[in-house]
Amino acid sequence: MPDTDPTLEGERARLEAARADLAAMRQRTAELEVRGGDAVSAAYLAATLYHRTRALEDDSSTPLFFGRIDMDGGPTPGRWYVGRRHVHDAHGNPVVVDWRADVSRAFYRATHTEPMHVSMRRRFGFEHGRMTAYEDEHLLDRAEHERRSAILTAEIERPRTGPMRDIVATIQPEQDLLVRTDLSRSVCVQGAPGTGKTAVGLHRAAWLLYAHRDRLRRSGVLVVGPNRAFLHYIGEVLPALGEVEVAQATVEELLGGVPVRAVDPVEVATLKGDARMAEILRRAVWGSLRAPTEALVVPLGSRRWRVPAYVVADAVAALRERGMRYAAGRAALPQRLAHEVLLLMEREGVTTDDRVQDQVARSRAVRAYVDTVWPALDPVRLLLRLLGEPATLAAAADGILAEDEQRLLTWPRPARGPASAPWSAADTVLVDELRDLLERTPSLGHVVLDEAQDLSPMQLRAVGRRCSTGSATVLGDIAQGTTPWSTPSWEAALTHLGKADAHLEVLARGYRVPAAVIDFAARLLPATAPELTPPVSVREDPGLLVVERTPTGAQAAGGAVRRALAFLDREGSVGVIAADHRIGDVAAELARTGTPYTLLGDDDETDSRLTLVPASLAKGLEFDWVVVLEPAQIVAAEPRGLRRLYVVLTRAVSGLAVVHADDLPALLVRD
Repeated sequence: MPDTDPTLEGERARLEAARADLAAMRQRTAELEVRGGDAVSAAYLAATLYHRTRALEDDSSTPLFFGRIDMDGGPTPGRWYVGRRHVHDAHGNPVVVDWRADVSRAFYRATHTEPMHVSMRRRFGFEHGRMTAYEDEHLLDRAEHERRSAILTAEIERPRTGPMRDIVATIQPEQDLLVRTDLSRSVCVQGAPGTGKTAVGLHRAAWLLYAHRDRLRRSGVLVVGPNRAFLHYIGEVLPALGEVEVAQATVEELLGGVPVRAVDPVEVATLKGDARMAEILRRAVWGSLRAPTEALVVPLGSRRWRVPAYVVADAVAALRERGMRYAAGRAALPQRLAHEVLLLMEREGVTTDDRVQDQVARSRAVRAYVDTVWPALDPVRLLLRLLGEPATLAAAADGILAEDEQRLLTWPRPARGPASAPWSAADTVLVDELRDLLERTPSLGHVVLDEAQDLSPMQLRAVGRRCSTGSATVLGDIAQGTTPWSTPSWEAALTHLGKADAHLEVLARGYRVPAAVIDFAARLLPATAPELTPPVSVREDPGLLVVERTPTGAQAAGGAVRRALAFLDREGSVGVIAADHRIGDVAAELARTGTPYTLLGDDDETDSRLTLVPASLAKGLEFDWVVVLEPAQIVAAEPRGLRRLYVVLTRAVSGLAVVHADDLPALLVRD
């Protein structure tokens, strides 16, 4: 397209004018004077203005708008420029409409069959923030047939460096339907590699914050990911869309509660993550109640008032029937017992009121009696007794766990106290469950849970508590479940999460992973997830696939580095993935060649186009070019190694090189 095209020049001028309007909006916000009725109000207003000013920052490398629709009818006729955020001029007229606005829906969903009043859709091409091209679709022209957008294809397949970016310019109709699902409904997305499920989840969070801002600002939005490397990778998506207040955490960071200093054997960790543990913990909590055997005697003035034990038992039972948390029931019992004392006093003709009842409830006699029948509990100390005292565990697990399972859970030596106990990551989940049995966990408005297939039932319950009165976007791929406790089905996972009525959507169209790569990796599916339909790549570029065998393992590490260096001559990011125990070998080869690289998971990560990735951390990431070293060793490193290999092989979005000395897994070998 000629650089002097008058239409292109006109659109460039429009873009520059929009940038000037955005700068003016930011300046007006920054100059607002903070005036609050008190210090708290002033501080809140100042924080609000600060975040608003941050949201209005302009990134010159990112276009303010990427599309335009001309609408000849409907409720919103006119010309609309669609971008990442709303921009208006000095008179308040919209210059750019937010991609989340209702009018923008037609940009993503209009077709020749259902034009949605759109006469023309224009897409813009950019290079380093500069508009370089445009492309028009005339949706009301019957002579013009549906065709694949060259600009859209180029944007989807564009090489990527650095963290994950937003996909607002390339959202597909089936993705847009999920993104705009209402806040009241939970959604589960089963997505094959490259289908954009993570992007859908993040963009849904952004859309919900736009459509329900006041409600979600109060209740909060949380993104839960599998590890810190993943959260770092996706961390810039929401801020780029103007949403800077969304919390992000791993499951481990979400829970805490005890210092993790031990690693459970696989069978123990799996058992601690079993849903049966929820009932055992519930029994342990409520089994702490003690049936009253003596009457409550309350001295008051010159009289002693006696409440029979059976009346106390009835009061305890009544509170239990109300479904209260343990701590709430304990807090309510003194008032309930005081009420019984007041009934005795009234029968004797003694004048009473609320102050007398409060006095009785706070009396030493009542508080001591409550401590006896409804004792205070600490979740950490209760778990300490369960895991350290076989008799305590046997009482709670009777009829639920077999004796050999109980022995697995019991520590070989009782801990002296919480500070010396061999707590594991699985124990933090149990502490969280106990804490919720004692006091209700506050619920957020919405939670986005990625890589959900890898969570145990007890971990899913923990996340579900964070959105018990809100909704969730659950993302994952059953075929990529690599933990020993990964879920067998979304039906089971959603039930544990407390969202059994969530809408399940399957995304099988791969936009990022090329056909050569996805077809190679899909050879593993008959053994790992035979119930799933193999993903289909819709990219025009089939991608590059190279499988290279070397005589020895040492030569394989050198061959992997040579392939990585060759990929560095091309545009885009490069990842070298190996079994965790082979990372040192690859690092040594890279050091020998003097090639700078980033080691994923290293606290001293550097900024480099080449990333060395332990296989256990590869999930959720993507690189333009990927080198995989010794697939058989990745498989052998863990119980679900074939699934881990499927994850590793599907990280490439342009080309994949597999370098090996050991025999490939049989499923990858074809005559």
